[in-house]
Amino acid sequence: MHNNSKSDSYAAAGVDITAGYRAVELMKQHIARTTTSACISGIGGFGGLFELDLKGIENPVLVSGTDGVGTKLKLAFLMDKHDTVGIDCVAMCVNDIICAGARPLFFLDYIACGKNVPEKIAAIVSGVAEGCVQSGASLIGGETAEMPGFYPVDEYDLAGFSVGVVDKSKILDNSKITAGDVIIALPSSGVHSNGFSLVRKVFDVENADIKKPVAELGGKSVGETLLTPTKIYVKPMLALFDEITVKGVSHITGGGFFENIPRSLPAGFGANICKNDIKVLPIFDLIAKAGNVPERDMFNTYNMGVGMSITVDKNDADKALEILKANGEDAYIVGEVIKSDDACIIK
Repeated sequence: MHNNSKSDSYAAAGVDITAGYRAVELMKQHIARTTTSACISGIGGFGGLFELDLKGIENPVLVSGTDGVGTKLKLAFLMDKHDTVGIDCVAMCVNDIICAGARPLFFLDYIACGKNVPEKIAAIVSGVAEGCVQSGASLIGGETAEMPGFYPVDEYDLAGFSVGVVDKSKILDNSKITAGDVIIALPSSGVHSNGFSLVRKVFDVENADIKKPVAELGGKSVGETLLTPTKIYVKPMLALFDEITVKGVSHITGGGFFENIPRSLPAGFGANICKNDIKVLPIFDLIAKAGNVPERDMFNTYNMGVGMSITVDKNDADKALEILKANGEDAYIVGEVIKSDDACIIK
């Protein structure tokens, strides 16, 4: 297809356009996993085309989310493992979209690298595709930019965005939240994809042996544990939306409990979180111990084992837990809404 597309001059400057073509060929099998009848264009055009199916939606509202993987990528470089960070990239976008009650439709990624190694790019995209499969989104396009001199030859950056849809009447409305409502926790899979600048400092990852098994982590290494991909909550949340009224949802990312849970609450109300009920993962205990990080800073930086919080009426709490557990989530009650000017209390 690109037999005549080759530039020796550009290659001498550090950009091999033929490597880009090889990367596209290698990633096609992964993209195919996400393709549905709504995808009416193939990879290689100037834009991805997606046909909207609006059956059952009276007043469609598009909801978008964008994010990257951040310095978690440094761990991927050190571990030379590139097939899971794409899941992180998708997760950070679609988990935000679901907080509005929206169903993700499609995703596009952007990979910038110092040198295009087709096999590495394809591995990254395989993770993106897996994230799309987990969230029910289609990977309809993307961009790979080879930027020698801007990035080291063995490094890259990864970002993306997703678009979802929700009926306007079903957009989550926190105005109905009141004191006594129950806050449910959905467990995280680990550190997810924020706070890695502190993680890297605490464990001195560039100099330490992060591949060595650690007893506190069940025999896994620090590197392996930290690279555990961000959990995607889309499908269990959509199942929950179908059966009960959800009053608020928070994606626990950068800013931890103190910043994110209040974002789903109306003014004048706070979250009263029971610290002893939180199922803190061992990696967070290890971060706090190794870095001598104060407890408040931990809760203000990390998810601490709670990737998402859900607010429901106390009369719906048991049913919500039942639905979530039927959809693979070991959900549990972690607190309640109180009338307070203190947005998040952990005690």
